[in-house]
Amino acid sequence: MSERTLFLAWQDGKFSRQWFPVGRLDANVDHAFYRFRYTGGAERAQQEAGFPLLLEFPRLEADYRSSELFPLFQNRVMNRKRPDFVDYVHGLDLPDEADPIQILAANGGYRATDSYEVFPKIEKGADGNFRCRFFLHGWRHLNADAQTRIGRLRDQEEVYVTLEMTNPATGLAVQIQTKDYYMIGWAPRYIVFDLAAAMAQAPDRYGAAVVRANPRPVTSEQRVLVEMRGRLKDHEPMGSRDFMPLVP
Repeated sequence: MSERTLFLAWQDGKFSRQWFPVGRLDANVDHAFYRFRYTGGAERAQQEAGFPLLLEFPRLEADYRSSELFPLFQNRVMNRKRPDFVDYVHGLDLPDEADPIQILAANGGYRATDSYEVFPKIEKGADGNFRCRFFLHGWRHLNADAQTRIGRLRDQEEVYVTLEMTNPATGLAVQIQTKDYYMIGWAPRYIVFDLAAAMAQAPDRYGAAVVRANPRPVTSEQRVLVEMRGRLKDHEPMGSRDFMPLVP
C-alpha cells in the first residue's frame, strides 16, 4: 500500500476551545516507514494558545523518522489481541485485517486523557471529486429531541450538510442535519474550510450519509460516523500553512 498521510489536531482546552492542526504523520506500513513533522498550525497554536510541544517530539523544526509507528499514535490503536477487536473495527466500518493507519484514519485517535485527535488528509481525485469521513462533533450538547433522533439513525441514511455562518464558538461551521430537519451535530472544525470550499464551488455535487450509527455504550466521540462527498474545482484541500510541515 502506498504512503498515507494523517494529521494530528490539538484543542485548546483552557480558553478558546479552538482546534489546531499541529502535526503531520506520513506512513508506509508495507515498508515500515513513519515520519512525523510539526506543521504551521503548531506555530500558530503556540502563539495563540500556548501549545506545549509533545514530549515525544521536543523540537518544533525537526524531522522525526522511525521504522515503527510512534508511541503517540500506536497508543491510540486498540490491541489486536483484545477479544473485542473485531467488533471495534467493524464499528469503524473497517475489515478485520485493518492496519493501524487505517484504524487511526477512522477512529479519530481519541483518548480521554488528552486533547488530541487524528484525521486523514483529504485526497482529491484527478476529476476533483473527494470523499472524507469523520465522527460527528458536538452532538452531546444538543437537546433531548435531537439526541433521540440520533438514536434512530440508520447505517447509510442520507443526511444534509449545511453551512453555518454565525456559530458562537467558531464563526464558520458545517452542520449535519437529518432529512426530517433534526440538527444532529457538526463536522470537525479543522476540516470546515475545505468542506465549505466544496459546498461553494460545486453546490450540486456534495452530499453526505451516515456510515455507521454505533449504539451505546460506544464512546461518545465515536457514536456517528459520517461520509461526505463533493468536488473541489480549483481548491487544494488542506493546502493552507496550518497543514504545511515546518520541515520540507
